[in-house]
Amino acid sequence: MSTQPTNSAPEAHVNSQGDSQVASQEAAQVGERAYFATGCFWGAERRFWNLDGVIATSVGYMGGRTSHPNYKEVCTGRTGHAEIVEVVFDPSHISYHRLLEEFWTMHDPTSLNAQGGDIGTQYRSAIYTTSEQQYALALQTRDIYNAELKKNGMNDICTEIKSSEGMTYWLAEEYHQKYLAKNPNGYDCHSSTGIAYPAVSATR
Repeated sequence: MSTQPTNSAPEAHVNSQGDSQVASQEAAQVGERAYFATGCFWGAERRFWNLDGVIATSVGYMGGRTSHPNYKEVCTGRTGHAEIVEVVFDPSHISYHRLLEEFWTMHDPTSLNAQGGDIGTQYRSAIYTTSEQQYALALQTRDIYNAELKKNGMNDICTEIKSSEGMTYWLAEEYHQKYLAKNPNGYDCHSSTGIAYPAVSATR
């Protein structure tokens, strides 16, 4: 991120979207941030907000080449952004490792730039880390889950894992925020591998 990654990041919300921006900034004062891309961000956000220890979630765009992208522009694939869920969590109640377990199993990380019928670079699998510890754990859990997938005849994981340093998180339009809370029967496409994360010891 272009500010201190584990603290509040005002410019990550430069396209202010009202209540969602305020809630995210307030939550960041007491929590740690994490950024995940698993395809369509509607269903992914719900998966994360249902976890105990998650303080706040929002959805937006990250990892692209343009400033202030909107949904229509991102969907063209020309901006280079991924659909992202920002998770603010209390590490004393839920570990980053637990968030990663949810991330790996909620989608198909072996699918390049597509999840189910959602096709395009905006639907890529990605993790943008906010600390060296997050980066190391993202790589560690990737290798563990990749080995499990290979044992079950799956392809290699193609998830993009990068530091968020220098990136900006652009908050999506308000109608995307908590979309499935507003529309409980709305679209929720996540093409899981169906393979559980293995119960192995790991640094938490």
